[in-house]
Amino acid sequence: MSHKILVIDDDTSFCIMLKTFLQKKGFEVTNAFNALEALELIHSQVFDVVLTDIRLPDSDGLDIMKSAKSVSAKTQVILMTGYTDIKAAVNAMKMGAFDYVGKPINPDEILHTIQQSLKKTAQSENPDTTVSKKSDATAEPVTFVKGISTHSNKLHEYITLVAPTNMSVLIMGDSGTGKEYIAHSIHSQSKRSGKPFVAVDCGAIPKDLASSEFFGHIKGSFTGAVNDKTGHFEAANGGTIFLDEVGNLSYEVQVQLLRALQERKVKPVGSNTETKVDIRVIAATNEDLAEAVRKGDFREDLFHRLNEFSIQAPRLSERKNDIMIFAHHFLAEANHDLEREVAGFDEEVTRLFLDYDWPGNLREMKNTIKRSVLLTRSGLISTDVLPQEMSLAPSSEESVALYKEDEETAIRRALDQTNFNKSKAARLLDIDRKTLYNKLKLYNIDL
Repeated sequence: MSHKILVIDDDTSFCIMLKTFLQKKGFEVTNAFNALEALELIHSQVFDVVLTDIRLPDSDGLDIMKSAKSVSAKTQVILMTGYTDIKAAVNAMKMGAFDYVGKPINPDEILHTIQQSLKKTAQSENPDTTVSKKSDATAEPVTFVKGISTHSNKLHEYITLVAPTNMSVLIMGDSGTGKEYIAHSIHSQSKRSGKPFVAVDCGAIPKDLASSEFFGHIKGSFTGAVNDKTGHFEAANGGTIFLDEVGNLSYEVQVQLLRALQERKVKPVGSNTETKVDIRVIAATNEDLAEAVRKGDFREDLFHRLNEFSIQAPRLSERKNDIMIFAHHFLAEANHDLEREVAGFDEEVTRLFLDYDWPGNLREMKNTIKRSVLLTRSGLISTDVLPQEMSLAPSSEESVALYKEDEETAIRRALDQTNFNKSKAARLLDIDRKTLYNKLKLYNIDL
């Protein structure tokens, strides 16, 4: 059965073009050219994906997103946005949007984002697909880039310190700062590394289904319960459960969650039997939970239960020395995913990356680089394939000089740590051998 997509934009020709493109890819697509039409469609049928311009003549994408989510929490909302609306799009992601794509729109980029959103929906419907086991050879490895900045060193000091313990960890930070990667790094360095790591998007769980999602249910326990279901807590037994955006849980669900965490027992909906679970809890939020406690929106006892140890995920703009390290990592990922061989970034792009504020943090950088790789026809990514907001960022020769100095230091340190084994040094730096040879030549490092 084809996935249903609603495309909303007041640019009629663009809207029809995108509909035609997506239909050729096998989707069932409906167009709306204003918010009124869109809202009527949203309330008359359920869409798997809603793709909407953030600015509409009679409303905006945020209202569309709220309506779509109220009808079906499983509907993924993707925003299309220009330069001036990037911050609004980032805020929308905090409120539940899946992602945003910048204008001018590239159809292949849209297609990839839609496919990723549908993959996320599939994972939420089948909790076992979100389980990562280090001992499972078929599991996709989670790569965590360390970085060399002061913020990175402090972050990894905390990860190394808390990972071997069973303490609950609360990871705080803006959207897109890599909180799930931090959680996975803690899990992989813990004694539970060979057991499941179950990631739960708390913002995507409807209030009425929260008990079933967290604790499971037995067949026939309520309308629609056609089979037994294993809840997230039981799926994570022996391992780690990661509660992403925990601040989005309703007050009633917080009560149920607190009891499960205190007693380490769960009772599936419709069952009279409690099951013991041995889990470690890691939670993440982009909200100020302490302030939510003061306002009465978040239970204080649950906050303290989750916050045995806290870690702040730094914004990308605070990690200037790490920016190009992350950039090369995402470039390697994009080359692999898109089967391309883009060699790197030209000097002007490096300057722009270092000066840009990155409101969407690592997620924005990853999307930007993947889009750029898709559009690049030469060996290096240049400014003409970057989103408009990147090109408008001010330049700074000092930033480029700082990056080069820190990169040379990182290369020399990696060579020293690997006894000047270039293959091992390249892996440690998360770059390929060819790139390392180019850097050795650039910095006149003789071996």
